[in-house]
Amino acid sequence: MEGEAFESFFAVAEPRLRRALVAAYGFDRGREAAAEALAWAWEHWPDLQSKENPVGYIYRIGERRTRRRGIPTTYVPNEVHEPWFEPALAAALDSLTRRQRLAVVLVYGYGWQLREVAETCGLAVTTVQNHLERGLAKLRTALEVSGS
Repeated sequence: MEGEAFESFFAVAEPRLRRALVAAYGFDRGREAAAEALAWAWEHWPDLQSKENPVGYIYRIGERRTRRRGIPTTYVPNEVHEPWFEPALAAALDSLTRRQRLAVVLVYGYGWQLREVAETCGLAVTTVQNHLERGLAKLRTALEVSGS
């Protein structure tokens, strides 16, 4: 019964957690952080179930596990280059702070609502909004695009 509850949780949490951590840390480190956070969730499932926001809680676990390695937490985009993407976008995203990049990628890249980003990452909605606005302003400047 407990395994079924975790499987249901995993089915919902894994894609959200993976996307958020990849947006924050890049493809390789983000996926690795998500895997470690989900492994921690499995090991601590009885305690995790009682948390008010279990996805936000394990997001923080993934962040901590990523930061411990002593490697700077710079964004490294996936090396796949698609013809419909602005070539300067990866460098512009790399110039954002981790939280700004997280907000921009999740809201505009994946179509998440501010509330979804806030819940997944354990932040206030207003914090996400502020990072989104600042990140968009920096991207517009870097890409020489006028705001609308």
